[in-house]
Amino acid sequence: MGQLNGKVAVVTGASKGIGAAIAKSLASSGAAVVVNYSTSKEGADKVVADITKKDGKAVAVQGDMSKAADVKRVFAEAKKHYGRLDVLVNNAGVYNFAPIEQVTEADFHRHYNTNVLGPVLAIQEALKYFGTAGGSVINISSVVARNPIANGVIYSSTKSALDGITRGLAKELAPKKVRVNSISPGFTITEGVHAANFVGSDIEKNVIANTPLGRSGQPEDIAPLAVFLASDESAWLTGESIRAAGGLT
Repeated sequence: MGQLNGKVAVVTGASKGIGAAIAKSLASSGAAVVVNYSTSKEGADKVVADITKKDGKAVAVQGDMSKAADVKRVFAEAKKHYGRLDVLVNNAGVYNFAPIEQVTEADFHRHYNTNVLGPVLAIQEALKYFGTAGGSVINISSVVARNPIANGVIYSSTKSALDGITRGLAKELAPKKVRVNSISPGFTITEGVHAANFVGSDIEKNVIANTPLGRSGQPEDIAPLAVFLASDESAWLTGESIRAAGGLT
């Protein structure tokens, strides 16, 4: 327990990967955590179990963050369980890599509904629950927002949009004492990366060869940054994007 004692956080897409690591780190630092998931109840329940067995506080709440009704329910559940809200981590996201010729309308809207509209809806709802002391919004972006990759133009562009949202809302919400920052991970080993067969691939080997620290990232490399941005130790930071990529540019 520590610098987040008494705070309540909603972490979207927290049933696995970076979101799960962030939820666990926030809890270990004293926050009560709402572990949001869309389809993986088993994964979310495991995250909650990992937190509670270490005397932390967490609850799993289902909700598709691209749907306004679901978003409202997630935050209502947070209020019901913990009575307040201090931190929102917009981590839920989707990605699919394909040549531009193969991108469909459905692909486009799936990416933008989850990766861009979802954070907007979540921030709108969080503002209803943040108290007079304000709050901290942490958007999980990506290094591809500034350095797009081939066959990933739609995904990369959603992260560029999220960075724009971060900078714009940092200015707009400052009078409400709401700070808005983002974290931009590089190549990070998650369940999704394993499922896409990227681990051990030429893509990973190329990334490692161009990463000064000489390895792929892990979710545990990202989570401490979220704790920092959620805490009062980052009270003078807003509109910032922290790259977490081992020096990869």
